[in-house]
Amino acid sequence: MAAHIGRRLRKGATSGVVMAAAVAALAASQAPEMTPPATDNTGGDQAIGAGDTTSPSGHGSVTGDSPYYTDLPPLNPPNLPGASTKLPLTTGPAEAGIPASVYSAYKRAELSIRSTDPGCNLPWQLLAGIGKVESGQARGGRVDANGTASPPILGPALNGNGFALITDTDGGAYDGDTKLDRAVGPMQFIPSTWATWGQDANSDGKKDPNNIYDAAQAAGLYLCANDRNLALKADLDQAILSYNRSREYLNTVLSWVAFYERGTHQIPDGTGVLPVGRSDNGTRGNGSHPTAPLPTVPTTPTPGTQKPKPPAENRPGTVKPPTVPTKPPVTPPVTPPALPAVAKVARLAIVANEKPTTTTGSAFTGLPRVAALDASGKPVPGVSIRFEIVGATDTRFGAGGTTATVTTGSSGLATSPALRAGEKTGTFTVRATVVGRTLRAADFAATVTERRADTLTRLAGDPLSATTGTSFAQKVQVKATDKGALAPGVRVTAVIVTSKTSTEESADGPSFKRADGTTVRTVTLVTGTDGLLTFESGDLLAGDKAGTYYVRLTAPGGGTTFIDLTVGAPATTNPDPTPTPEPTPTPSGSTTPEATSSPSASPSA
Repeated sequence: MAAHIGRRLRKGATSGVVMAAAVAALAASQAPEMTPPATDNTGGDQAIGAGDTTSPSGHGSVTGDSPYYTDLPPLNPPNLPGASTKLPLTTGPAEAGIPASVYSAYKRAELSIRSTDPGCNLPWQLLAGIGKVESGQARGGRVDANGTASPPILGPALNGNGFALITDTDGGAYDGDTKLDRAVGPMQFIPSTWATWGQDANSDGKKDPNNIYDAAQAAGLYLCANDRNLALKADLDQAILSYNRSREYLNTVLSWVAFYERGTHQIPDGTGVLPVGRSDNGTRGNGSHPTAPLPTVPTTPTPGTQKPKPPAENRPGTVKPPTVPTKPPVTPPVTPPALPAVAKVARLAIVANEKPTTTTGSAFTGLPRVAALDASGKPVPGVSIRFEIVGATDTRFGAGGTTATVTTGSSGLATSPALRAGEKTGTFTVRATVVGRTLRAADFAATVTERRADTLTRLAGDPLSATTGTSFAQKVQVKATDKGALAPGVRVTAVIVTSKTSTEESADGPSFKRADGTTVRTVTLVTGTDGLLTFESGDLLAGDKAGTYYVRLTAPGGGTTFIDLTVGAPATTNPDPTPTPEPTPTPSGSTTPEATSSPSASPSA
C-alpha cells in the first residue's frame, strides 16, 4: 500500500514541472536574496571549465548510480505571497529552508554559468533538488566557514551490489579507499568524474568535491554539457538521468525542483531537515506528510501454518488502486557529456616574444598573441582568453577598458585587441589567462615612451630684439621632425640661457610670460598637429638688464636649436646748452670789458 501511495505522491509532485523549468530563469533572477556576480568573473567564481584530465569518467553518470535519499517534498507547498492560506503549513516551511552556505553556493553557480552559457538556462533549484536527494543539502548544512563538509561526505563502496562496480581511480585521494571508488561530497561525485569536471569556485587554490561551492559549480557545468537547454523537458530529463540512471531518481529530483520553485528561505548552517529514506534499503522517508498505515501482521509465524499472504490490494477492506502497467518504463539512453573545450587546455603558449611598445598617445605595435594547446601540443579552438592590463598606466584597450576577452580560432590562437597609450610613460604588463582554468598566465612587458623629434628648425623671426622693460614683438616658429617626418605632440623644453654652452637658466634678463601673469625662465611646450612651436608677440618679456641671451630648445630624440635674443637699453636725448651771460656796463658807459692793466710804469717826472 505504501508503495502505491508513494507513486501517487510522486506523480502529483512532478505535475507542471515543464512549465516550472521553462520559467526558471525568470524566477531565479527575481529572487530577493540574489547576490550579483563579480564583474568580468573576477571575484573567484569560475564561469566555465573542468578539471585537468581530458578523459571522461566512462561510467555514464556522476555518482556511479550510488544510493540516494528518497524522501519526497511535503504535500503543502511553502507559503508564498498571494497564495491560499487555507491549507495548514506544517512541515512545509522547514523543508523549504536551505542552509545559508549551501543556498549561496547554488545561487553563485547559477549566476556564473548563466553569464557564460545563457542558453543552458540552469536554475539553481535544479542544483538544490539534486543536492537534496544526494546529501540532504550537505547533511543539513554541516559545512565550515569555507563551505567544506565537516566531516567529509562519502557514499558506500561501489562494489557492484545494487549499483556500479568501480575499482579505485584516485588512489584514495578523495574517498580514502584504495580498492573501490566511492561518491564524494555534497553533490556525490565519483573520483573519476571529479577529475574531469572538478572546479575551484571559491578560489582557495584547490578543487575539493567536499566543498559545496566547488561541487555546485561542477554539477552545473556537467548538467549543461552537450549544449543542453534545461528549459526544455527532454534536455532537463537527460541532464538529471546523466547524474543517476534511474527513472525513480529522475522523478524524485523533479519533485524537489518543483517544490523549491514555489519558494524557499535561508536557515542557519547545520539546522537543515535531514532525510530518512534511502534507495539502497528500500525505504522512503515520507515523514513530511501523512501516509496510510500499513496493515498489522503477526511478527512470529505459527510453525506449519505460514502461507503466502495475498497482495495488499486484495485484502478485505482495502481500496484497490488503479491498475499500474506491468511493463517497466523505458529509460532513454544517456549520452555522456561532451568535454568542454576549455577542459582540454593544458597550457597557454606565447606565440612570439612580442614586447609591445609605442609613444604617448599612439597605438601599440606588436600586440600580444597566445596559443591554447592541449597535452599533446595540439591547438584548442573555442577557448576564452582574458587579456588584462596590469600596472600603473593609462594605456587602454580600443574599447576603453583594462580587460578584454578573445576566443581562440581554429588554429587555437588569440590576439589581444588594439592597445592605445595615454600620456603616462613607463612599463606595464599585458597578462593573458584561460577563462575558467587555473593555468600559468602568459605575461607581456609593454613600454610607453615620450614622442621624439631628432631635429628642431627655426623657420622665421630670428633673432629677436627688444629694449628693457618691454616684450619681444616679433613672431618666431620652430618645426619639429623625426626621421624627416613632422613630429606632432612632442614635449619640447625651452630654457633661457646666457650662452649656447650654458646648461643653467639665466638668473636675470628675458623670461616667459605664463597665462596667469607670472614669469619663468624654463617651460615645457608641446608641438601642434603640424609639428610646429610658435612664439607669439608678448610671449617673451625682455626684462630689465640689457645684453645677449638665448632660448635653448631640446626635444626627446635629440632635436636641439637656439633662438637669439638681444635686449638693448632705451635711447637717450642731449640736454639744452648753457646760455652766454650779458656783459656788465662800465662806469664810463663802455660796453667793452675792462682791459687788464699792464705792469705799472715808472712814474714820469
